[in-house]
Amino acid sequence: MSALFEPMTLRSLTVPNRIWLAPMCMYSAAAEGPETGVATDFHLAHLGARAAGGAGLVMAEATAVSSEGRISPWDLGLWNDRQQQELARIAALVKSHGAVPAIQLAHAGRKAATDRPWLGGKPLSIAAGGWQPVGASPVSFSAEHQVPDELTVEEIQGVVRAFAEAAGRALAAGFEAVEIHGAHGYLIHSFLSPHSNHRTDAYGGDFAGRSRFALEVVAAVREVWPAELPVLYRASATDWLEGVPSWTVEDTVRLAKELHAAGVDLLDASSAGIDPDAKIAVAPGFQVPFAARIRSEAGLPTGAVGLITEPAQAERIVASGQADVVSLGRELLRDAYWPHRAAAELGAESRWPVQYGYTLRKRG
Repeated sequence: MSALFEPMTLRSLTVPNRIWLAPMCMYSAAAEGPETGVATDFHLAHLGARAAGGAGLVMAEATAVSSEGRISPWDLGLWNDRQQQELARIAALVKSHGAVPAIQLAHAGRKAATDRPWLGGKPLSIAAGGWQPVGASPVSFSAEHQVPDELTVEEIQGVVRAFAEAAGRALAAGFEAVEIHGAHGYLIHSFLSPHSNHRTDAYGGDFAGRSRFALEVVAAVREVWPAELPVLYRASATDWLEGVPSWTVEDTVRLAKELHAAGVDLLDASSAGIDPDAKIAVAPGFQVPFAARIRSEAGLPTGAVGLITEPAQAERIVASGQADVVSLGRELLRDAYWPHRAAAELGAESRWPVQYGYTLRKRG
């Protein structure tokens, strides 16, 4: 039996295999008017295809918990009924193909209000459809980005409530797993890293202060999310910075222990995003050691990401205990049916849609 195709149970939820679709922004929602942040037929087809393609868990992209929390004007949102209504169609379609529908909830923080990446991804002025970003401290992401407004304690609590409210909407829409986006330099990560958090109040300073916001978001989401369903957390395991105060893998191990105690069921181990000039040692599977170390030292299940492209490579990661699952991004964009190909190569049973399976089994 292939380790990659062993089911995985988190709380009472069983995911049929260990190949998960990583959340990837498509920048394809309406940017203004009553359809702002609403999923489109593109999202329905995109996520439905990955479910039909055999992924065990299909995660919708970073979905903003508030309007100002979007990375771009074209991001998905989940703060109103219309957004919830269209996301419910996606959750139902994903589940109909035997996959687990999941969603990542996010707030972009100081990296908000940018253009679509294929148009350069530069910060947008308010006149061009942008808005004033907010952050842990008035420290911009880059020379091009606006200096964010430092969130007050009252505003921080408002963001915590927004995460909880979005989680409640995700549940009502039919999603069975929710992931809190604490990585890639967005709001939660910007509180965690001393590179971007220069606060001197209860949300800054030492590790306990800088991790307070992340843990409050987890507690608020866990309070509204059913005890029988899992909460996931995406972390940047390291900032990839040297010689300056930054977030390290040792910090992530420490945070993972606290996240586990707070009710997080799996940590999705990515990295970087806090500084555009970070020097990242990119290579096949370059982030897998982070997942392995966190899993070993924190006792929390992990997901591995980052240039995982071949079935044998993914199989080794899971079979060797380096991670519990692999989350594929670009590879599942290139080939929505990668899980079926992996099953064929690894001698595992493939979960084709019945409409496809009937035709594929026909002879003559």
